[in-house]
Amino acid sequence: MPRPISKLAPTWWDYTTLDKEILEDAAKLTVDDIVQLSRPGFEVRIFETVQEFYSAQALEYLEAWIQSTPDNPVGICGPIGPTEQLPIVAQMVNALGINLGKLDAHFWGMDEWLENGVPVPPSHPLSFAKCDNELCFDRIEKKLAMPETNKHFPTSDLDAFSNSFDSIRCAIMQGGQGETKHWAFNDPLPREGAYAEVPPTPEEYLKLGARIVKLHPLTIMQNARTSGGGNVNLVPTDAVTVGPKETWKSDCVSIWHPGHHDNPFGIRLSALMISKRIPDTAVPMSLLTNHPKVRFSYLRSGIGEVAVDMH
Repeated sequence: MPRPISKLAPTWWDYTTLDKEILEDAAKLTVDDIVQLSRPGFEVRIFETVQEFYSAQALEYLEAWIQSTPDNPVGICGPIGPTEQLPIVAQMVNALGINLGKLDAHFWGMDEWLENGVPVPPSHPLSFAKCDNELCFDRIEKKLAMPETNKHFPTSDLDAFSNSFDSIRCAIMQGGQGETKHWAFNDPLPREGAYAEVPPTPEEYLKLGARIVKLHPLTIMQNARTSGGGNVNLVPTDAVTVGPKETWKSDCVSIWHPGHHDNPFGIRLSALMISKRIPDTAVPMSLLTNHPKVRFSYLRSGIGEVAVDMH
């Protein structure tokens, strides 16, 4: 049977084009069911408080950085969304006196907006590099700070950005989950050309590296909601992003679900598909089922229910 047409954007692929049985199974999952989705290679954790959740997310930065030495540099690739962990990272580095420069610790930004064919500058109000610096790196004491050359943003030479994952070990690629079930800006693809009737295969999608992407309409709406007060005109329609190619060079992929980037249904669906090994490029997050070490962390109060609740 042909795949359904998306209910969200008819000229794109997305999770609404999946088999109805998968969607129904995801909607039925209770909190206890979500925990039981853990399997070898896929760990599900639930945190009880906001403080525990974001502190644990911040600790992943330190766990990666303290492994680094000048002979064997190590880094973490981090998201914008969530961002609440970033000031905590700086606070921990300062309190513990961790000298990031001496360790030769590294950081990769996952993605950045694109306007007029070029990545937006740090002066742009929605710039991800601006957010990383203002909420984290600018708050670290100068004597402990990471050299600017150790921060890698996908804003200039994408080949050099991609190749840096070969010369520096990425201990953790950390991310959130967007409403299109993406990490970074690995959105589903448009329904056109060779993919007019069927989406790309997982094997095709996993070959994609750091690149320029056109964003799914749902991603544009989500970012307007979470970062721009709903002002869609503020949000660019294109971006640069880290790809599956770089993701698979990371030791661990760690996804954080506070409950306000994707909804109760979405944060169930991706976990179910990863746990049950159902990769489908209409749900890019599901492709992580093929990564050897994936971790999902949930804030219990953000899990919610998939139920009718009229507002």
